[in-house]
Amino acid sequence: MNLALPRMPVLSFGRPTRVVVPRKLAEHTRIDAAAECDPRDVGLDPKAVAGIWTAVERLYRTGLQPAITLVLRRRGRIVLKRSIGCLRGNGPGERGPLVPLSPDTPICLFSASKAISALLIHKLAEQGKLRLEDLVVDYIPEFGAHGKHRVTIRQLLAHRAGVPALPDDVDPSPELLRDWDRCVRMLCEAKPFDVHFERQAYHALTAGYIVGELVRRVGQIDLHDALNGWLARPLGCRHLTYGLPEARRDDAPHHWMTGPRPLGPLARLAKDILGVEFDVATAASNTDAFLSSVVPAGNIYATADDASRVFQMLLDGGEFGGVRVLQPHTVREAIHPVGRIQWDATLHFPIRFSAGFMLGEEPFGLFGPHCGEAFGHLGFMTVLCWADPRRDISVAMLNTGKSIAPMGLLRTVGVMNAIAHACKPV
Repeated sequence: MNLALPRMPVLSFGRPTRVVVPRKLAEHTRIDAAAECDPRDVGLDPKAVAGIWTAVERLYRTGLQPAITLVLRRRGRIVLKRSIGCLRGNGPGERGPLVPLSPDTPICLFSASKAISALLIHKLAEQGKLRLEDLVVDYIPEFGAHGKHRVTIRQLLAHRAGVPALPDDVDPSPELLRDWDRCVRMLCEAKPFDVHFERQAYHALTAGYIVGELVRRVGQIDLHDALNGWLARPLGCRHLTYGLPEARRDDAPHHWMTGPRPLGPLARLAKDILGVEFDVATAASNTDAFLSSVVPAGNIYATADDASRVFQMLLDGGEFGGVRVLQPHTVREAIHPVGRIQWDATLHFPIRFSAGFMLGEEPFGLFGPHCGEAFGHLGFMTVLCWADPRRDISVAMLNTGKSIAPMGLLRTVGVMNAIAHACKPV
């Protein structure tokens, strides 16, 4: 992992891959007006809230996002629940009748799945079945190979377990996702890149398998059942599942690589994070192997409302809709920082983690300006789920375009800036 950040992104400016954007965006827009409250009822200026959706429309106009859904809650009430784009018929080069996306369409959270899977560990801690300071080997003895016997569960959740990637000689094809036991075994046998377990290195998919194995062994429960019983059902979620059952797959959109293809150092950085080339990772997310498997760090499917419910529950100290999902002390433990901000050896930028969540910063961080109290997670570049106690908001923005195009990233930042502008600190 000796990759250095390029001073300037290196892109292939061959024929870009984008979707057709209609002049009248209303053709591709769906609003759940019955769900949205009057912004003034939660202390917001309607014009500023309209500015949030204008920022989403500007992102869509780049042609880099075939579909976007957004749910924004303020003081626990839905202010925006909208979608723009198509479920099918308007992917890059796709032909066929246009089917507009519904705000209640399930979309993959990708790496934002990590935060939700981490809550299963926190639930076990709440039940008194483990502690975050326990060693992983207390429950998975074989994980202790090559000095990893010193890794705690907290370090595992905070990307300090020393195994950010699979061994170089492993074929990372989608079919590998079907073999849970092999994935766990390889990670148990892997040599850590940092024998002191002090360096933070984002574990894109790897740590999720050990997290999942802990849930299985300690909780004596299947991961599907844990996710459904401990989170999805109490929160009243429509989906929130690992992968998608075949019967539901027609209800979910494909994911598309859009814009220029990364080359040079940027391509190597993307592969360092994802484990495979950028386009290969995107294509893999549409395969049966991905949709049929349990990938705790990367394949939870949810609607934007489902994801927002999870973060609203955390924002409200573990309760949602009058139902106690987690205890307040469990939530505090889940979002408490693990150490100070550190230069991440995989992501190659500074970021703080808690035991499962990416954390905001001052004066500007992952979740926008002045987001020092915010917690959430990023998924495959531009999927964003977070809560900000200072603004009393929970947000989920899900999308289907996978792109490193600068304009798309800038417009995504524009959406977060618009949210911060509209939702002043309370």
